[in-house]
Amino acid sequence: MRVIAFSTLRTFWLENRDAEQPLRAWYHEAKLANWDSPSKIKDYYRTASILKAGRVVFNISGNKFRLVCQINYPGQIAYVKFIGTHDQYDLIDAQTIDMKKER
Repeated sequence: MRVIAFSTLRTFWLENRDAEQPLRAWYHEAKLANWDSPSKIKDYYRTASILKAGRVVFNISGNKFRLVCQINYPGQIAYVKFIGTHDQYDLIDAQTIDMKKER
């Protein structure tokens, strides 16, 4: 898998130091992965949430952080769409990465 963009992960862990090692581990695993379907991701990441249109939510560091990627399975590309704390994730719509509307 080609991961776009490593810089997004790095920027996040520079502000959240306890995220660095888990995100580096995820990045290394993703680079070596050959995910050709959502089920391949679930085989390795049991807690990942598969969304519509190729979106996947990864739980990082025991669910302390959430990573949302758009996966292009044929192209073997994982686009990082969002990385944040669990609380920050609760404020977005993972399908669009827009802020949720007030209820």
